[in-house]
Amino acid sequence: MTDPAPNTAPEPASDPAGTPIRPRHRNPLGNLLRGALIGTVETVPGVSGGTVALVTGIYDELIDAGHHLGAAARRLLTGRDRREAIRDHLGAVPWVLVLPVLVGMAAAVLTVAGPIAGLVEGHPQLMRAAFFGLVLGSVLVPMRLSGGSWRAPELLLVALGLLAGLAVTSLPTTGLEPSPWIIAPAAAVAVCALVLPGVSGSFILLSVGLYQPTLQAVDDRDLGYLAWFGLWAVVGLIVVVKLMRHLLTRHHRGTMVVLAGVMIGALRSLWPWQGAAGALRGPGGDWLLLLAIAALGVLAVQLLVLVESRTVARAARSTTA
Repeated sequence: MTDPAPNTAPEPASDPAGTPIRPRHRNPLGNLLRGALIGTVETVPGVSGGTVALVTGIYDELIDAGHHLGAAARRLLTGRDRREAIRDHLGAVPWVLVLPVLVGMAAAVLTVAGPIAGLVEGHPQLMRAAFFGLVLGSVLVPMRLSGGSWRAPELLLVALGLLAGLAVTSLPTTGLEPSPWIIAPAAAVAVCALVLPGVSGSFILLSVGLYQPTLQAVDDRDLGYLAWFGLWAVVGLIVVVKLMRHLLTRHHRGTMVVLAGVMIGALRSLWPWQGAAGALRGPGGDWLLLLAIAALGVLAVQLLVLVESRTVARAARSTTA
């Protein structure tokens, strides 16, 4: 999509009916908690921060905010009337949502990266079962947002998304040295997890052997590693956000259908019974316990969706009263 004229305020994204997407989440504390949830799951291989954004109802708003931030950055480097254009784009960003989410994400990553990695390593089956249930329950969100009543074209799209999710989560694990030229593309690709529900940035890092080095850099406050990683993550984020905003504004239903398929396919990486190399196995003797844990995960997500929908409905009533 092309940027608006320098003297025209940028238009917000619109839903499929053409209604502009307006900021709905104006509670800073609630947005701080949403950011903390996103940051927490970003440390877990197989779980996407984009899934949490979708479940908590801030996905479209974050995509639109990312678009305006990227556009402001571009106008800083190119174009005429830069000051006015940058002011317009920054003014379109819902800061009451973006800033608390970023703070919550950073705080969660810095505090839980080590403990989460320890739990994943010490109790892999229990953790995979829990997150399997969380992601499975989350699949219902894009299905609902797509409008339901899927026909042949939608079934084809969900199948393509499923195959894409399976392909990403079937990547073989390789051990690469964390050199700057390996970190750069890995960071740019891994950050897609913030934008694409079902695509796990931690799993991508695990596949290229950078999961442990990255978590270690967070724990050790290795500013050089983190700054280089963050730079290329921003580059990847700008590119993917622009693409997703176009898809959400022009092809919302189809995009949600594909995302549902991707999330279903991505469940492969969270199957509780796996071999050392990631090969899938049949359920073991602990299947009843792990099934119960997964069921609790599904219920937790549905409870979160229910609370979120009631919160949005209550806010809508208060604004129209």
